[in-house]
Amino acid sequence: MKNLYSLLLLFIFISSNQAFASRVDTVEVFSASMNKKIKTVVIRPDDQKSKVIPTLYLLHGYGGNYSNWVEKVPYIKALVDRYNYMVVCPDGGHGSWYWDTTPDFQYETFVSNELVEYIESNYNVCKHRTGRAITGLSMGGHGALYLAIRHQDVYGAVGSTAGGVDIRPFPNNWDMSKRLGEYAANKEKWSEHTVMEQLHLIKPNSLKIFIDCGYDDFFFGVNEELHKKLSYLNIQHSYLNMPGKHDWNYWAQSIAFQMAFFDQFFRN
Repeated sequence: MKNLYSLLLLFIFISSNQAFASRVDTVEVFSASMNKKIKTVVIRPDDQKSKVIPTLYLLHGYGGNYSNWVEKVPYIKALVDRYNYMVVCPDGGHGSWYWDTTPDFQYETFVSNELVEYIESNYNVCKHRTGRAITGLSMGGHGALYLAIRHQDVYGAVGSTAGGVDIRPFPNNWDMSKRLGEYAANKEKWSEHTVMEQLHLIKPNSLKIFIDCGYDDFFFGVNEELHKKLSYLNIQHSYLNMPGKHDWNYWAQSIAFQMAFFDQFFRN
């Protein structure tokens, strides 16, 4: 692992000194379910030409927005050129956790239905689950797994980096009680909205799964438990730990592993 980590740092250094040829669009996607336009960043490879390419939907974390990935990890544009698939970064609202809850928080519907329809109507991308994947960081890591498990007809692969994959140990954090009600009075609802209690819905050999988390991350414990439960249920997945905290220093490293994983999925 130490050698792998060193190679990753070298790759980051080389990529950060390259000119990025990929193109970045910021679009406004209308959500009928929420009756508003939602900003979304689309990163396209330079040499797409007329080829139909896959799409990775990449979600931000709590307190973030649609521009986080391209602004805080600019070498993601080099990764898009390297792997030649499109990356789509939607705005997930403030503390939506990518659920459908109140009328103004319908982010499950937006990301997995409305956004996919918009992207596939306006860009030359694959329109099949074998050409779609989803991942994200923190709240977005939970969101990616939650959406992929519930929409296995839409996504063929899913990832999570430092994801809050079990929300129940954190009942007073990150606006979750605003979406679901207080945990003590709504335990069943919280269980229905946490990734940890959705694993039984995964169909055999349906999803390719990649999870990573830093050793010093406050979500490390719940990711360890998710890895154990997936293993116990004999659900195949890849699981990676590296040094790192819950910050952009870690996510800037982990996205290289995430995107390499999805490149392999798309190639297969």
